[in-house]
Amino acid sequence: MANPAKPLAVVTGASSGIGFELAKQFAGHGYDLVIAAEDDELIPAARALQDQGAGVDAVRVDLSAYEGVEELVDRVAATGRPVDSLAVNAGVGVGGAVLDSALRDQLRVVNLNITSAVHLTHRLTKPMAERKAGRVLFTSSIAATAPGPYHAVYAASKAFLQSFSEGLRTELKDSGVTVTALLPGPTDTEFFDRAGMRDTKIGSGPKDDPADVAREGFEALMQGDDKVVAGSAKNKVQTAASRVLPDKAKAAQMAKMAEPGGGKRDEEEREEVRGEQGTSSGDPHDDTDPQSG
Repeated sequence: MANPAKPLAVVTGASSGIGFELAKQFAGHGYDLVIAAEDDELIPAARALQDQGAGVDAVRVDLSAYEGVEELVDRVAATGRPVDSLAVNAGVGVGGAVLDSALRDQLRVVNLNITSAVHLTHRLTKPMAERKAGRVLFTSSIAATAPGPYHAVYAASKAFLQSFSEGLRTELKDSGVTVTALLPGPTDTEFFDRAGMRDTKIGSGPKDDPADVAREGFEALMQGDDKVVAGSAKNKVQTAASRVLPDKAKAAQMAKMAEPGGGKRDEEEREEVRGEQGTSSGDPHDDTDPQSG
């Protein structure tokens, strides 16, 4: 049951992954929620958040469409409550070379990651500025810090969000509204499967827990920080290195990480090395693990 005395947060892309974990952070800190996504996982997510004691309005909507954003705005307005925090998290990616990927899929990345973010931010942040109170969190990515061969539209969309976040933060610096950017690295969500990037080096490599990423993002939002690079120390090192490396070098590095099939080739190379090590250490027919027992 919604409680008008509690603060209200709006979280997009909240059915799973980082978005769901962000919603859990808000619920655990006494917020009611309006959550939005377009997939079947939204309703189970809403029930889980209600079990945490939050009042939850779940809006199943396609935010890549103008009408979808307006529907969400109308549902928020129907609560009759001010929005205290907005987490603009919904996003999608497309792997593969630009000219080999469907144009429709790439334009959907632009519509969801960029256009809807600007649309929703304008509609929900303006009342915050008028009230002189509020918090906005954008889920960007460390992909924003480098050119992104083989996921070029996605990386560019995250660079847009990062720049938009910093610009908006400066515009609102005297308004009582804070703006924070969350920059995760590879995270254990459905992103790589949905983007068709599971067979890449980055898609098959180590990933951070979305709960940890969301916690860091929530804490940064509550502290009014401008941004936070969440997850492993590797993410922070990569982000720091991006400040000094030339774009050409960063693009070459990212191409190796995101090239289709790179993960499979990487695993085959590791298997070959393991095989060579096995045949060079004792009887090749001995299946006993020398470190067991």
